Amino acid sequence: MHKDELLELHEQMVAIMNYFRDVETVDESLFDPYDGLDVTPDDVHKSKSEHKHAVFVLGNALATAMSEDEFSDAGRISKRMQELADDAEQRL
Repeated sequence: MHKDELLELHEQMVAIMNYFRDVETVDESLFDPYDGLDVTPDDVHKSKSEHKHAVFVLGNALATAMSEDEFSDAGRISKRMQELADDAEQRL
């Protein structure tokens, strides 16, 4: 994936996150790990690796927000996103 495509994906995922932040039943602290990264889609000067890591961290939070439990489809996606985020973080 090219960096511009990754930035577009990142931007779309942030839009989804903002939707979930408005839903009262979703724990907003789910997004704290992503917020702590200080990498937004507007940070075009950040490396592709940093954006990739942010996408995986955000993907984990979004999947968790959608999951009913760890064994649901979204729960399994959340687990896989966490594995990918950990791998991407090691490569930073």
